[in-house]
Amino acid sequence: MFSYLKPAAIMLLLLTLLTGVIYPALVTVFAQVFFADQANGSLITNQQGQPVGSALIGQSFSDPKYFWGRPSATAPYAYNAAASSGSNLGPTNPAQVEAVAARVQALKMADSANKAAVPVDLVTASGSGLDPHISPAAAEYQINRVAKARHLNSKQVEDLVAQMTEARQWQLFGEPRVNVLLLNRALDRIR
Repeated sequence: MFSYLKPAAIMLLLLTLLTGVIYPALVTVFAQVFFADQANGSLITNQQGQPVGSALIGQSFSDPKYFWGRPSATAPYAYNAAASSGSNLGPTNPAQVEAVAARVQALKMADSANKAAVPVDLVTASGSGLDPHISPAAAEYQINRVAKARHLNSKQVEDLVAQMTEARQWQLFGEPRVNVLLLNRALDRIR
């Protein structure tokens, strides 16, 4: 029996070294060399170099002069990256129906002149609860409210939304999208 312990102990040490030290070190070096921005959190900084957010995690915006992102389903507070998860509420769940109705009402109250249908991504959380993007339709829905709150021409804000709209990845994967934090930062640079 003791003859099996020595090879087992050696294998344990070798595999621990390989999978616990060498492999993570190689992946870290690879990521830092080829994907440094993503490996370091895709941080967005202000003019002083202070981080103001990540391009990968949504943030809560409620001021009418900003575009609003998708609702967050994370707890105990919104956009909690440590608690990434969906709400797991189905479309007929009374709690989901009530939450969506309240979000639609909040959007209508923020821009009572807007009679367009509310895009679904403005009233439902994403699967992770952290999505930093909205659809171009969701951004277009908010253009008049943002332009009015900032005393800007709607065409100027519309052009900015078009400029900030990201295409499908490699023209193949995903859908066109707008990063809310990047769009709001671009708005702040206008005025």
